[in-house]
Formats: sequence, C-alpha cells, structure tokens
Amino acid sequence: MPLHINHLTRRAFLRNTAVVATAFSARSWAQVPGANGDIRVAVIGLNGRGKNHLGSLARLKGVRVVALCDVDSVVLEKTRAGLPGGGAGVKTYVDVRELLKSSDIDAVTIATPNHLHSLQAVWACEAGKDVYVEKPVSHNVWEGRQLVSAATKYKRVVQAGTQIRSGSGLQEAVAWVQAGNLGKITAARGFCYKRRDSIGKATGPLSIPTTINYDLWAGPAPLAPVMRSRLHYDWHWVHVTGNGDVGNQGIHQMDVARWFLGEKGLPRRTLSLGGRLGYVDDGDTPNTQVVMHDYATAPLIFEVRGLPSKTGAAGKDGMDKYRGVDVGNVIDCEGGSVIVPAYFEAKAYDKAGALVKEFKGSDRHMQNFIDVVRSRKTADLYGRIEEGHVSSALCHLGNISHVLGRGEPPDQLRQRIKGDALLAEATGRMLEHLAANGVDAAKTPLIRGVPLTVNAAQENFAGEFAAQANPMLTRTYRAPFVVPDLSRAT
Repeated sequence: MPLHINHLTRRAFLRNTAVVATAFSARSWAQVPGANGDIRVAVIGLNGRGKNHLGSLARLKGVRVVALCDVDSVVLEKTRAGLPGGGAGVKTYVDVRELLKSSDIDAVTIATPNHLHSLQAVWACEAGKDVYVEKPVSHNVWEGRQLVSAATKYKRVVQAGTQIRSGSGLQEAVAWVQAGNLGKITAARGFCYKRRDSIGKATGPLSIPTTINYDLWAGPAPLAPVMRSRLHYDWHWVHVTGNGDVGNQGIHQMDVARWFLGEKGLPRRTLSLGGRLGYVDDGDTPNTQVVMHDYATAPLIFEVRGLPSKTGAAGKDGMDKYRGVDVGNVIDCEGGSVIVPAYFEAKAYDKAGALVKEFKGSDRHMQNFIDVVRSRKTADLYGRIEEGHVSSALCHLGNISHVLGRGEPPDQLRQRIKGDALLAEATGRMLEHLAANGVDAAKTPLIRGVPLTVNAAQENFAGEFAAQANPMLTRTYRAPFVVPDLSRAT
C-alpha cells in the first residue's frame, strides 16, 4: 500500500480546494478600489476647478475625500476647514509626490494649472492611482501622448475632464446626426465668446507669498520671475503655463465638434488667425482668434472673442453671438443644423429653420469615473483619455500655428484666404468685431499663423514649417519635473 502523508478523500480534497479558491477570490476582490468599502479620493489643486471636484464628489455615494493637495498652504487649509466636520481625518499635502506615496488613496482628481496636468497624472498612474484630470489634459502634444501610454502601461482608469461627453442629450444628438438624419456635415463650429479683461501690465516681478511653494507651482516650467500682477488663474494667458482660451474653453467646443465629425485623430492641416488685441498687458495668448482644422469629413472651425460686442458693452449680454451661441457649438449639415448653446443640451433645425428635435441631459462625468473605477471597464468611460488627448492636441496645434506666425494687414490677409469660403467668412466677422471695439487692424494687425501640415499618425508636422513647428510639440522640462517617455508602453 502506498504511503500518503495526508489521507484525504476526493470529497475532502475538493472541499478544501474550494475553500482556498474562495479565500483567494475574496482577497483579490478586496484589492479592487471600493469593492468592500468607499473609494478613497484625493483632490489635487483647490483654487479653481478643484472646488467643483469636491462638490461633485460630495454628491456621490460610496466615495470619501481622504486627502487634499495644493502648493498654496492658505488655500489648502481654508479648503480643508470648509469640509464637513472641518475636514477631520482628511490629510493635507503641499507636494503631490508625498500624497502619491500613500496607500490609503485609490484615486485622484487633478485641477492644477495646465502645465502640471500630464506630469501629475502620469505620476499618479505610476503610483497605482486612478485619475480624473482636468482639461486640457496636457500642455503640449507630446506629453498628452505619454499620459495615454501611462494609462495603458499601468492599467489605470483615466478620465479626461471633458464633461460635455457625459450628457445623455449630447450623446443622443451625436448619434442622431451621425445616423444621417440631417445629411452630411458641412462644417463643425465651436465658439468661445467670453469676456476676458486685461490682466494689467506689471512694473516688476510679482512677489510670491511665502505661503506658496513656487518651485512646486512652476514644476516643469522655468523657475523664472512672474511678470504679471496675479499668480493664480492669469497663468491661463501666458504660453509657458497656459494655453489661452483655445485651450481653456476651446478644448470643450473642439471636442464636441470632433465628436460630431466622428474623427478619431488629428486633422490634415491647421491654421490660426488672431492676436491679443484691444489692450496691451502681460498676457501673450490670443484673445481674438479663428482656428481652422482641415478634416476629411468637414472643416472644424473654432473662434475666440474676449472683447465685448462693441466698445463699452458690458456683461454676458454684451458679448457677440453666432446664431444664438456665445459659448457652444453649431454643427452645419446639408439638411439643417444642430445648435449646442449649453453644455448638455442641443436643438436640431431643418434648412427652413424649423425645430426638428430637442436633446436634453445633465452632467454625469464624475459619477461615470467612479463607476468605472469600480468596474474597471475603461471602455465605459465617457471622457476616455485618448479622446481627451486628441482634443487637447487640437488646441496646441492652433497655438503653434499662431506663435510661428506674423502680423499681416487686413487687405493682404483677406487676399490670402479668399479661396477658403468658410475661413474667409469667419475672418470677415472677426475683423468687423475688432472694428466695433475700436481696433484698427491696419495699425495693430492680426497674426496670420503658419499653415501646418499634420502627420496625424505620428502626431507631428511635415512640409514647409515642420522644422520650426516640431520642436514645439514638447518642451524642455525642468528636473525633477520631467514627464517620462512612455510612447512605447504596451
């Protein structure tokens, strides 16, 4: 008779095996964020959109904010104190790298200045955290692609803050148009007619308060004196940290326009016309701009106007509108148009202007993020990071064209673009808008950006201006705030 160390019957063996398997399954499930408890979230960046993140998270069941991070200690402590119960038990961090070391955090939301978005999101992926990152998801094209690669490599849930995509009404409207109900799309337009006052002209460098860790605030950007009167928010209007309104608001409207077009990648060509006009200040991004992206389906046209409808006009009602839209979209088709005057609603009209269909919805973006953190089904994300990257890149392409351009008198400008009816029409309206604000385009001319030929598959430029434009797809990073090269991640 053979010797057995353990005299197990077959039934006992199977029973014990089942117990072990069940225990292993329980341990694995417990490692999924929120499986047996709340999803623990940290909010990074508290002075702007971070407040909205906190409000959204507070409305979700099974979610706890367990940490806050901001380089401004005054903002940090004020925000913590404003939480229920005075923020008892909520940890605070100045340095995001210290926060990411914590094993008590499942996910982070990022609402810092644009130049920090990709870096902090990549770091979070590396640390095993899921990420909700504000728009634009990048400060330049290259680093946005690295974030997409990081999400893939580290198998993280990464939601871009393009919340319009979460609206059921817009989802329905896009599907309805793409089904051919209004015929072929002829132009996809986006608008940001939003008042932007001068940020002033500083007489010397800004004195950074001791409560702000400026080294961390600057991050990848040069650690240089701040030549403007305000550190917070006005970074939007300086290229080294922000992307102007083409990247601030334009990311939303160009994302919607591209969504309707059904285009998954970058356009064939890009051109910007515009400038910072109507005042002289410390900003260097356009407050008046038309960006044209040439897609195979139809042109994508985005317009920025920061000046009022005319000199002296005030308030929201003092801004221009295009077919009733000041911030939104107009999708023109052969059989009519879809007007998107608000984030989550749209109306379809036939060629005669009669209302055909209405689409209504609401913001479900943060809830969608939390749902996917639980399910791990990234295909269910409304703001997939690949989509957020491409739409952010559209902003960067427009800015690169602008920065490489030069001033051109209006008559010469009109002559150059007269062969493109859509661009000529948008530019004509822009020149009329400037004239209504007392801007003489002959004396302070618009910048005609260089026409860029885009290699969409490689996300770089080809042709005449490639040598000047390709270096602008990335930046020189300041150590240790360096976005890692993850382009080959699988």
